[in-house]
Amino acid sequence: MLSDAASLSDNEYLRYGRQLMLAEVGEEGQARLKDKSVLIVGLGGLGSPLALYLAGAGVGTLWLADGDTVDSSNLPRQILFDSEAVNHSKAELARERLAAHNPLVELIAINQRLDAASLPEFVAEVDLVLDCCDNLVTRQAINAACVAQGKPWLSAAAVGWQGQLMARTSSDHACYACLYPPGTQVSQSCESSGVTGPLVGVMGSLQALEALKVLLGLPSPVAGTLRRFDALAHQWQCLRLPADPDCPVCGSTKNKENKA
Repeated sequence: MLSDAASLSDNEYLRYGRQLMLAEVGEEGQARLKDKSVLIVGLGGLGSPLALYLAGAGVGTLWLADGDTVDSSNLPRQILFDSEAVNHSKAELARERLAAHNPLVELIAINQRLDAASLPEFVAEVDLVLDCCDNLVTRQAINAACVAQGKPWLSAAAVGWQGQLMARTSSDHACYACLYPPGTQVSQSCESSGVTGPLVGVMGSLQALEALKVLLGLPSPVAGTLRRFDALAHQWQCLRLPADPDCPVCGSTKNKENKA
């Protein structure tokens, strides 16, 4: 029996009808999605399809964070935007276009680049954090804020023809710093090496798929692993990621938990 707070309107039953037919969703699952809030950090090639799919699925509140404006070089892969969007705020435009896509969800634009100082405030407001950013410093800050507050996160990345997907949904899973310790330097980036549009679409869509599972309370096979996708060969590689007991981010948290 659905509570009044989580009940679905007639419009929602019609809109989400195909999704409601899934045994893993149903009325209870759809109501659960309606009550959830998600922070999306980065609204580029990864965040564009991700935000569209989560808004379309009826996730109740989406916090949309990006401090950049649209550049014409973004348009081949950032499907939320068009030529008229150039030089306009990505966060504000995303809010407008997602509202047109689904007016039943709440959309909050954060027109700033989130960092170690600002992230904890926003992470505290949501149930799940989605890392769609394009730099290692922000990824490390997202990871640290989520670990400190015990919030699950999913991270995707793409450069050239290579994609990467990982998730941390439990304190037993490796965090981002277990894989890339603070201070790690990454030589490749989209600006220096390029990227193909459909690849970021694939990775962002897969990130959305796993996000829905987490929000529905379903197990995510991605959690605790590193998934790598070679788009040229169309091959996947799956690596188990054991947590590093000496990790300066999650290792110290576990040690505090054990002492407590």
